[in-house]
Amino acid sequence: MKRSRPLIFAVLGGLVLLVCLAALVSGAYRVPAGEVFRLLFFPLSPGSGSAATVVLDIRLPRLFTALLVGLGLSVSGTVFQGLFRNPLVEPYILGVSSGAAFGAALSIVLSAAVFPLHLTSFACGMGAMALALLAAGRRGTLPIVNLILAGVVINSLFSAGLSFLKLTAGARELRELTFWLMGGLYVADRHTAGLLAVQVLPAALVIWSQGWKLNVLSAGEEEALTLGLRVKFLRGLLMILAAYVTSLCVAAVGIVAWVGLMMPHIARMLIGPDHRVLIPASALLGAGFLTLCDTLARTVTGGEIPVSIITAFLGAPYLLFLIRTNRRVGFAG
Repeated sequence: MKRSRPLIFAVLGGLVLLVCLAALVSGAYRVPAGEVFRLLFFPLSPGSGSAATVVLDIRLPRLFTALLVGLGLSVSGTVFQGLFRNPLVEPYILGVSSGAAFGAALSIVLSAAVFPLHLTSFACGMGAMALALLAAGRRGTLPIVNLILAGVVINSLFSAGLSFLKLTAGARELRELTFWLMGGLYVADRHTAGLLAVQVLPAALVIWSQGWKLNVLSAGEEEALTLGLRVKFLRGLLMILAAYVTSLCVAAVGIVAWVGLMMPHIARMLIGPDHRVLIPASALLGAGFLTLCDTLARTVTGGEIPVSIITAFLGAPYLLFLIRTNRRVGFAG
């Protein structure tokens, strides 16, 4: 497995580049691959015209947004699965995504000037995760079945809150909220991509730097204590960072489920449980997968399908596959 890791990363990187090229070429206004390369490396050359507007001002920011959101959700899912040692755990199941969505919706309905979107999204996402952990904990233990059931309850609670916000929203806010909740990258622009880049990437790098410690935590709390790790602090730090990244992604593009569940699990089957390599592999898979889904969402029909529909069509069968086969994967590095 270790000898094949460079090859796996090379293949994953090549696939991501191919998906990126397809995203820049495909669409209602088709741009030849040669023209895309010319615009990327010589954007000020004469004769660019409308192709430059489509590629540089519309598709490129959307591409970066898809890459960053896919990366962020996958890395967050890897953290949660590693901490709880279960491939079925991810931000959506734990209630983090629905809590962050409620916070962002609250900002939309009550004015972002009073309630900053990213702040309320992060605060509600953290609140949802805290409620799930409190509800699932029992005498110092955290049974995974209890955690998943608590996540279902928390999701239901915040979904009810979202429904209430829809009822109280004005016509403009309701329209904005409805489109946003379906999850999609049609709102992506340079500002969105820039904000994600300066927040998601540093957080993901910090998580990656803690990969070996996450290996130890995945092996068991007693072993981590034996090695002198501050278990509670480290677990709290990783959970906060994962919830923060999830909240940023949800605030940017709405709820996009399944990415944080599928990609870490596939990466673990490809490259093994060592989080030092699992985290970047999961990030590459997530970035490429969401970019592919977004490209399909805007090209398979005459209009645009919310990307969450594409991820659900692919993710639900995969979850059934996991349940049906009862696959077990290692979590210790």
